[in-house]
Amino acid sequence: MSEQPILLPYADPAFVANPFPFYRQLREEGPVRRAVIAGGLEAWLVTRYEDGLAALSDARLSSDVRDASDPRLLQQLPATERESMLRTMLRADPPDHTRLRRLVSKAFTARRVAELRPRVQAVTDGLLDAIVQQGHADLVADFALPLPVTVISELLGVPTTHRHDFQRWTDDMILRGPEPPDPAVVDGAWQQMRAYLTKLLEAKRADAEDDLLSALITARDEEQRLDEEELIAMAFLLLVAGYITTVNLIGGGIAALLAHPDQLQLLRDDPALLPDAIEEFLRYDGPVNPGIARFAREDVEIAGVRIPRGATVLVASAIADRDPARFPDPDRLDITRRDNAHLAFGHGIHYCLGAPLARLEGQVAIGTALRRLPGLALAVPPDELRWRPGGLRGPERLPVTFTPSRPFPARPGGGGG
Repeated sequence: MSEQPILLPYADPAFVANPFPFYRQLREEGPVRRAVIAGGLEAWLVTRYEDGLAALSDARLSSDVRDASDPRLLQQLPATERESMLRTMLRADPPDHTRLRRLVSKAFTARRVAELRPRVQAVTDGLLDAIVQQGHADLVADFALPLPVTVISELLGVPTTHRHDFQRWTDDMILRGPEPPDPAVVDGAWQQMRAYLTKLLEAKRADAEDDLLSALITARDEEQRLDEEELIAMAFLLLVAGYITTVNLIGGGIAALLAHPDQLQLLRDDPALLPDAIEEFLRYDGPVNPGIARFAREDVEIAGVRIPRGATVLVASAIADRDPARFPDPDRLDITRRDNAHLAFGHGIHYCLGAPLARLEGQVAIGTALRRLPGLALAVPPDELRWRPGGLRGPERLPVTFTPSRPFPARPGGGGG
């Protein structure tokens, strides 16, 4: 295809607030489109569901950014620690991916995650106890953010006292707008994050505990199953990936319900619909937007379009998950939807390891909020909500009002951590 790439207009607030009409037009114009995405990078967007599903399992499409021909991709990583940032299972292909994922997969099985439900519920109730008497809150800052941060921090063995620091460093490294990021800002954030993780790992080496980071240190020091750079990269990935998308799932899910009062009432009337509702939030307006990047190891053809070796391929899950060929009436939020095999968690060997935990946290958080915050409503007009600009999608703030009530009596093990 020789036409000029289409520009995704991240500088347009209307697009950032609601990109889906633009996405629908892209999908209708063709299954594979060249586009300029967040950060000024160029990619080939795969916009239809079946093509995206196949691409995510195609071994010719690599997760390793070093297979990309565009040098700007590497330049957007911290210059002084670029190698460390490339040593995560998110960016690795087999056999390294297989080895790294095996080290942590037991901590995220459905059975292990189910055992966390009482603690997730206690953290949820503790956070809501702090706001229920007020009658108003920002459900991102007061609830959707500290919940997954607390849970993943406890699982890893990370003190939650520094959560605001690593949230700021993560935002500096990951959030993307229309322009390329400032390399000095990205590099500075990673140096601070690395220094924090290095100090934390040293402390755990001196005083191991029953947590995931201590187990990884054992795998590093005694079993030689990963090296020091991989250990630091793994700690970074688990900490950041363990909360950043779940914040947006919870905040975005509540925002979607408040924009669709019929679905909100349906869920209040029948809480058994919660699991289906979470899947629909992920499909309808999921936290990864527009999608999942891969890099062509060789020339490949997708839907009749030739994509050259080294090109960035973006499996646009946010577009594909509204493909009418796969999902009837795809632009309608329907929490009773069945056969909802969305691509929000990816597909294939890189399917999101934390999916069971994200689902559990989403169900507990949203279900409990609806139960304990009667009269829940937006405190601002819907068009005043600000959304994260690129790569990750969710409301930056979610100001709400509700009928005040009394907190629960103090419970052992409760609180927000």
